[in-house]
Amino acid sequence: MPSELIHQFMRIDHLPHIWCAGCGNGIIMRDVAVAIKELMEDPEVRLNREKVVIVSGIGCSSRAAGYMDFNSIHTTHGRAIAFATGIKFANPELEVIVLTGDGDCSAIGGNHLIHAARRNLGLTVVTFNNDIYGMTGGQYSPTTPTGDKATTAPYGNVDRPFDIAKLAAGAGASYTARGSAYHVRETIDLIRQGIKPEGFSLIDVYSVCPTYYGRKNKKGDAVEMLQWQKEHMAPAVRYYSMSEEERKGKLLVGALTHNNYPEYTEEYEKMVQRCQADMKAKAHK
Repeated sequence: MPSELIHQFMRIDHLPHIWCAGCGNGIIMRDVAVAIKELMEDPEVRLNREKVVIVSGIGCSSRAAGYMDFNSIHTTHGRAIAFATGIKFANPELEVIVLTGDGDCSAIGGNHLIHAARRNLGLTVVTFNNDIYGMTGGQYSPTTPTGDKATTAPYGNVDRPFDIAKLAAGAGASYTARGSAYHVRETIDLIRQGIKPEGFSLIDVYSVCPTYYGRKNKKGDAVEMLQWQKEHMAPAVRYYSMSEEERKGKLLVGALTHNNYPEYTEEYEKMVQRCQADMKAKAHK
């Protein structure tokens, strides 16, 4: 399967990738590729590869759009969702998938995130959430836990972190979920489910960054950071069977919200048709 995926869905001439040894981003990129592959093969969906568009901004995670062999665009910092919005409006039939980092989408791109979710625009956003700005030197991001260290927080971060999935849910997204680099099968399923519904979907996937976040906070190497995810993040089937005491300090891996809100481009097209019908009626008076 890995070799088949690489040759089917990756730009071989762009490899090897630039990510540090132990980075979780390659795992998440593979999860996205597998989810797309499964939807292409699903007889009820038959996702058309030629209608898949991968959009990214700037950051470690955003290099994924250059490696994946689809219609893709590598845009400016924080503007991936803005570019994706234009693409979706220009051709609503396209399946637009945004690959972004926690800093890219919730700091400089935060306004685009909340309004795309509020409008319930038909995009699927997958965040590669490593709790840090990795590419630009290890600055703290909006998801860096309170008290943790970064290049710009040598004595510890005093900010409270965003929960990106809950932020998107509160803004009005149809589908929100949380995955992790460790929980591969669950995360693939969540991404696949996020692509299928109409409306705005966000899957916040916890990556691992041993080079900046892990090293500065003595989290250990990549294996130890993935072990932490195994011990502190529980798939829904296990999470909901835990007692309240057992759930303390644990994060749910699974779908958080799934609503059938109207999708924005469809509602916009209805408004256009009403306007055209009204103008036609007035012209015949």
